[in-house]
Amino acid sequence: MIFLRSLFVFFLPGGLIVLTALLATYYNLLTPWLIKIENIAPYGILAVGVILGWRFHRSRLAFVILILFLSERSLFYYGTGGPFAFGHEKTILLINGVLLPLNIALFFLVKERGIFNLGGIARLIFILLQPLIFYLLLRLHPELFQYLSHQFITLPRMEILPLTQPLLLVNGVILLLFFTGSLFGRSPVVRGFFWAMVATLLAFIAKSNGQSPILYYCGAEFIIIISVLETAYAMAFHDELTGLPARRALNTALHGLGRHYVIAMLDIDFFKKFNDRFGHDVGDQVLCMVAAHLRRVGGGGRPYRYGGEEFTILFAGKSKEDAIPHLENLRQSIEASQFALRGKNRPKKPPKKLKRIKAQPKTVSVTISIGVAEPDRNHSRPVSVMKVADQALYRAKNRGRNCIAT
Repeated sequence: MIFLRSLFVFFLPGGLIVLTALLATYYNLLTPWLIKIENIAPYGILAVGVILGWRFHRSRLAFVILILFLSERSLFYYGTGGPFAFGHEKTILLINGVLLPLNIALFFLVKERGIFNLGGIARLIFILLQPLIFYLLLRLHPELFQYLSHQFITLPRMEILPLTQPLLLVNGVILLLFFTGSLFGRSPVVRGFFWAMVATLLAFIAKSNGQSPILYYCGAEFIIIISVLETAYAMAFHDELTGLPARRALNTALHGLGRHYVIAMLDIDFFKKFNDRFGHDVGDQVLCMVAAHLRRVGGGGRPYRYGGEEFTILFAGKSKEDAIPHLENLRQSIEASQFALRGKNRPKKPPKKLKRIKAQPKTVSVTISIGVAEPDRNHSRPVSVMKVADQALYRAKNRGRNCIAT
């Protein structure tokens, strides 16, 4: 199930968009509207990308959309069959095939600096100068681009490849890097850039075969836009420190609990004193440690960070009798965990040469109190049940903490 869920997250939505563009291009599903799409869609998507990049403070979104726009328009106007073709159509395709992935990778690595400032203007100039420079070079010294058709490996089977080896090499290396990042990370942006690269590679193949690449380019731009929206969603609905769903996600989940459920409110005991004594950095580490235990709670419980040192666990379709044993296991596992304090002189990075440890690191125990409630005749709404669970949490604290109250 974990593998299937990971595959589902990896494939959607980027893989679905690429597959849709592939099928629509292969079966000519949008041929009657292709001219209108080529004349209108690129400009509309560019406008949407710039507006979203500005409003969401995601300059990479706007700049990558601009790069895709310029690449597609250069193939449309100066490529094979274009109104301004001047005899170097294949070379223009090869230049795009190398420059586009390099620019996408570059703008993925750069930090967000905004759009309407000196940094943004400098990057805009960098992007706009590239097509101008290569256009002039093609006019004056077209022989410089012969290396784009160079063959590193001479084999009969390699001749059937739809694109040249330098182009495939550049795209393959960058695709592999984004694919690796997608497997080992959870960032929607990394997955988005990977699928956008897949779409643009299919666009080059389509153009070399005499087909229109517009659907692949539009797909790549939509994927980048969606990845940024997913990131904004994750920031709004997930707690950045602990990685758990945040309070906004909890409020949404409360509406879909049904009639039978259990709400548990959890609080770290003496967290304020702990924070004041050892510092906020150590306090943050404690929160992350508790969150790690919450992720492993059994019984189908879904943990959320409610705020501060307080957490919530929802048990949909369960009763208190079903949930309490799992909550008790959670309480015991946190109590049994010894949290090691980082010494003042302890380096943040491990030293190259190991030294003999003079003293064991100081450890402290962390405990939690839990309040549990389920709906009844007097409290049928989730908000009311949560208040009852919160009252039960205060009873657990009054009983001496490190216990469960209902």
